[in-house]
Amino acid sequence: MVKFSKELEAQLIPEWKDAFVNYWQLKKQIKKIKLSQKPAHPHRVLDHEYGLSIFDPIRSLANNISSKLFHSDTMTEIIQVRSKSMEDGDEEVYQTELVQLFSEEDEVRVFFEGLDEELNKVNQFYKTKESEFLERGEILNKQLEILLDLKRILNERRRKPNAGVLSRSWSSSPRNSDFSESASESNEISTDSQTDEIIAALEKNGINFINSATRTKTKKGKPKMAMRIDIPATTPTRTITAVTSMLWEDLVNNPKKEGAGDFINRKKIQCAEKMIRGAFVELYRGLGLLKTYSSLNMVAFTKILKKFDKVSNQQASASYLKVVKRSHFISSDKIVRLMDDVESIFTKHFANNDRKKAMKFLRPQRQRESHMVTFFVGLFTGCFVSLFSVYAILAHLSGIFRPNSERSYVETVYPVFSVFALLSLHLFMYGCNLLMWKGTRINYNFIFEFQPSTALKYRDAFLICTTFMTSVVAAMVIHLLLRASGFSPNHVDAIPGILLLIFVFVLICPFDIFYRPTRYCFVRIIRNTICSPFYKVLMVDFFMADQLTSQIPLMRHMESTACYFLAGSFKTHRYETCNSGRLYRELAYVISFLPYYWRAMQCARRWFDESDLNHLANMGKYVSAMVAAGARITYATQKNHLWLGIVLVTSVFATLYQLYWDFVKDWGLLNSKSKNLWLRDDLILKNKSVYYMSIALNIVLRVVWVETVMGFRFNNEVETRMLDFFLASLEVIRRGHWNFYRLENEHLNNVGKFRAVKAVPLPFRETDSDG
Repeated sequence: MVKFSKELEAQLIPEWKDAFVNYWQLKKQIKKIKLSQKPAHPHRVLDHEYGLSIFDPIRSLANNISSKLFHSDTMTEIIQVRSKSMEDGDEEVYQTELVQLFSEEDEVRVFFEGLDEELNKVNQFYKTKESEFLERGEILNKQLEILLDLKRILNERRRKPNAGVLSRSWSSSPRNSDFSESASESNEISTDSQTDEIIAALEKNGINFINSATRTKTKKGKPKMAMRIDIPATTPTRTITAVTSMLWEDLVNNPKKEGAGDFINRKKIQCAEKMIRGAFVELYRGLGLLKTYSSLNMVAFTKILKKFDKVSNQQASASYLKVVKRSHFISSDKIVRLMDDVESIFTKHFANNDRKKAMKFLRPQRQRESHMVTFFVGLFTGCFVSLFSVYAILAHLSGIFRPNSERSYVETVYPVFSVFALLSLHLFMYGCNLLMWKGTRINYNFIFEFQPSTALKYRDAFLICTTFMTSVVAAMVIHLLLRASGFSPNHVDAIPGILLLIFVFVLICPFDIFYRPTRYCFVRIIRNTICSPFYKVLMVDFFMADQLTSQIPLMRHMESTACYFLAGSFKTHRYETCNSGRLYRELAYVISFLPYYWRAMQCARRWFDESDLNHLANMGKYVSAMVAAGARITYATQKNHLWLGIVLVTSVFATLYQLYWDFVKDWGLLNSKSKNLWLRDDLILKNKSVYYMSIALNIVLRVVWVETVMGFRFNNEVETRMLDFFLASLEVIRRGHWNFYRLENEHLNNVGKFRAVKAVPLPFRETDSDG
């Protein structure tokens, strides 16, 4: 049977852990009470000095009867829990007074003081979160009322196209408003006057209708007013979509109409509806978390008081539990009623009165982890090991590792296969990260804003990794077998290119197979990263950009692979086109700069959005990395003392900059005032030495660039390439190691701010009610 402390640890909300009852501390206090107790019946000790007495059962029965009779009369006098209001009148504090039996027990007094403190803490936290969710619910109701009124206006205008035209402008000025409830109570609009009344109500309630400077006329000669509605673009992709859509509508769809484009676009209303729907889903999730918080804490109070009764041989739990049940976090039913309201609203407006459909959004069922995934991970791992052994034997027999071996293998086959190998290694490290995050209860789905129902799990990451490597090694074996069988090298060397095309097709495959939500999420994040300055940067976007800075060798291999196949070098076996010349050097610079450039642009965009100078300082780190990378590339072609000095200065500066940011900013370590020497106050891993070893390992892997300066090279081209691959693999491993501590620090920041629910942006701005 699992102990309750284990169950509580497994079920509590990680971000709210500090707000839960400190059950473990209270258990320690009960142990102290047990140790401090004196023998309740000294005469029994005397009896046992001479052995067991035949009267022990009778004495025990008599003691139990007298104890029950005594406590039945004086139960309410053992403890008295009083509540008093603070000066502000909003906060109610509970305080226990000990009488009679417990009046002289110091450990008991400390226990009840701690219990009162925990009860007051739980109550206060519950009240705070309850008020937040109730306020959020009111705002969402007002947003929904505005949305319904806009949809009614749109439907009315569609039925009467000559009655008027509406449009919206995309304003960036913030507004605040006090929404009224009159809009939602409007009846079906059937006349222009009724439509005008709704427009007036919407203007009063925060929607900004701006009269246009020109008037158009209907066929009957009546003037009509063109107006704009202020519905801002607040999500990462909404701004560009809105602007381009409006330009298309104004310049293409209605090029000859006066006031062209002045209308409410149905798609944009649908976007607003989607945002409000997502906000309701997050609100419902938060309400469910708060309900779980309440029930778990109630069970914790019940369990700990029962333990106290058992140790103290008293019946104090009943009196205290009555107070707990009357406290706000148990007696308040506002959260339950709000959950019912959200269910009914969501069912009516977002699920066409289909409750089952609504519950799929509000309570998405997590996919059960299938044993088939584990089976295939083991199967493909075994296949990979077997095929790689076969490949090593064939490669040795064919002599491709000899100094005078054919250059075609290194130039065409190696780049493609190394791309897949590095990608698979990165996937393997990500799978290890997922496993560690799950084991330490780091809420990575919440941090990355992934859907738990479709998010990649660590077994899935391992399955993709092993599938990749099995396919790649199988292609390598087939390639060597065909070469040994005498097939034309021009045809055989096309196998790596075909393999690359297959995997690109799988990545963009539109069918719901091979983890389509994950594939499309990956493509979307890559798109956001490449277009960094034009998209609002989310956590998952700059996390992916950081991964790309560790995959510069992979991008270099992709560039050389594309060159070889597009230029037809794999047929002619002339590799000078892709390995020398001005174009090659320029591409090397560009590819080495691109990941750092994307990351720097993300920092600039975050500074623009948040006005935080730390983002500019972070951008400086990536600029210094770009300078150091450019210096090392130049030194590779112009080896002299001047460029050696430049490489040393720029690389040392960039490395120190990166190490400082890794440890202090990204990991939150090296805090001189921390209770944990040079770490941080809160640590998820219990073994502190792991953090010190991680710091040392990160320093060692950060200075791998020294190999570029020292110039370790071999006569055999294959061995040189293998060294490059080994160094690239070390950087991927360092990044996977960095990932865990980066998310650990982010999770602890969420814990410190009790952030467990995503704040969904809303489509309609609020305006100042006085204005």
